[in-house]
Amino acid sequence: MRRSALAAIAAIGSASLFLAGCSKADDNKNENGNTKSAGANAATKGIVNVSDKKGGTVTYEMADVPDSFDPGNTYYAYMYNLSRLWARPLMTFKPGAGQEGNTLVPDLAAGKGVPSDGGKTWTYKLRSGLKYEDGSPITSKDVKYAVERSNFARDVLSLGPNYFQQFLAGGDKYKGPYKDKSDKGLSSIQTPDDTTIVFHLKQAFQEFDYLVAAPQTAPVPKAKDTGVDYVKHIVSSGSYKFQSYDDGKQAVLVRNENWDAKTDPLRKQLPDKIVVNLKVNPEKIDQDVMAGDAIDLAGTGVQASTQADVLTDPAKKANTDNTYGGRLVYMAINTKVKPFDKVECRKAVQYAIDKVSVQTAEGGPIRGDVASTVLPPDIPGYSKSDVYATSGSKGDAAKAKDLLKACGKSSISTNISARSDRPQEIDAATAIINSLKKVGINASLKQYPSGKYFTDYAGVPKFTEKQNIGLIMMQWGADWPSGYGFLQQILNGKAISQSGNTNLSQYNNKDVNELLGKAIGTQDTNERNTLYTQIDKKTMDDAVLVPLTYFKVLLGRPQSYTNLVSTAAFSGQYDYLNIGVASK
Repeated sequence: MRRSALAAIAAIGSASLFLAGCSKADDNKNENGNTKSAGANAATKGIVNVSDKKGGTVTYEMADVPDSFDPGNTYYAYMYNLSRLWARPLMTFKPGAGQEGNTLVPDLAAGKGVPSDGGKTWTYKLRSGLKYEDGSPITSKDVKYAVERSNFARDVLSLGPNYFQQFLAGGDKYKGPYKDKSDKGLSSIQTPDDTTIVFHLKQAFQEFDYLVAAPQTAPVPKAKDTGVDYVKHIVSSGSYKFQSYDDGKQAVLVRNENWDAKTDPLRKQLPDKIVVNLKVNPEKIDQDVMAGDAIDLAGTGVQASTQADVLTDPAKKANTDNTYGGRLVYMAINTKVKPFDKVECRKAVQYAIDKVSVQTAEGGPIRGDVASTVLPPDIPGYSKSDVYATSGSKGDAAKAKDLLKACGKSSISTNISARSDRPQEIDAATAIINSLKKVGINASLKQYPSGKYFTDYAGVPKFTEKQNIGLIMMQWGADWPSGYGFLQQILNGKAISQSGNTNLSQYNNKDVNELLGKAIGTQDTNERNTLYTQIDKKTMDDAVLVPLTYFKVLLGRPQSYTNLVSTAAFSGQYDYLNIGVASK
């Protein structure tokens, strides 16, 4: 749930992390000695408060709990971002503003992948001298094991995507390391020596470097793995390690003394300590962020109740960043819940919704532009289109009623799910309920916590069908900056899973599945993007999801922290890799 064009480079030096013209923490004082603001949207253009100063504590706060701190068992953009502090994937994204943040660079690997066999085989060499927090060496076998546990033990670790399972040769037959008692593992991942790992795919995958940037390739020592309980004692390969972990409450990270800067041109290891506080009141998060005392971990931005105060106060507004995040706010229509198995009923929903009322409920244009396609404008393959256009995007009740009639219905009773700890999502769902009611579609709101939204509720097909949840609120960002990285996990029938499911419409269209497969094997970028446009159009014709807004986030920027930069790689969030604490 993450990232626009590949700009891979072999490695970057620490000097290139900081852009020319960015504000420096030491110089960023006014005549009274207080920190001056770099100005509104400064972190969307460069790195704010550039500093190499070590020491202090960086605090993150979140209203709910993450799906998991286990790098092999997470699927939220903010955890992909944060987990790099303790878990180094083969590749990652360069800390940089906006689109520069989409630049793919080697992390655990010494260089980008070397393709062969037309893109069906990918070989990576690890950097030398890599160590875990206990001083033991990191090997290619640990990377192989990490991929096996995260993708092939779905009954144990179900929260992350399953791309490797879908694409590795023999992936449909391998039962995972917890059931496989041999040391051989999946034969299509080979480790000829301790620093080489080779992936053999069943089809060409021209964007494989992006895939290995997922935290699922961060190494895990097999002897230390305890399955779902590994989250309690994660073995760090990054610049920080866990000092304590209190499930659902707090995690505290401290310096990993066995991390070696010589093996890592990306990380700075600046703060002494990193504290992650969970279940914090959303309004308190806003207060702490604007006071300079915390970072909003989830990166969803200031609350609607805080927004007006921030935007009308010039001093507060100067410490905000408003940016696109490569995300779509939408409502999935569950094709397995009657009567939404009929396309006419789905089209009735499309025409019924007043999207401007939804946009207003989310906080207005500063929170996103009204959407009409699956792909957002900042993802390759986007083409302007509006299949269900209505006057002013305010809905068309007459067309909706006609389509209901064509579906054989005069009214529908259903449920709509939303995340209980996301007030704007609740408000948007309420606006949708009001629109639908006007045409005879009666939807009742069901609220579930975001930390369990996919594991226990909206992402469990049997649950949604049993609870008559025909409509599901959702927000999605690209797993990597391409049409495939955005579309695969929400539209491919092969991505449907019984828990942790993100294809919430349970859409399984043969043509779309084939187009996705064709696209990822196509070497020419323009040809690939044309296929993504076709997939978008086919999906909208089938009316399986309602695009609501192209997401924008209004982040509060804490002045007391350094190296703050809003990155497209992680949905517009600040890049969490090198944030430090400024001099007080």
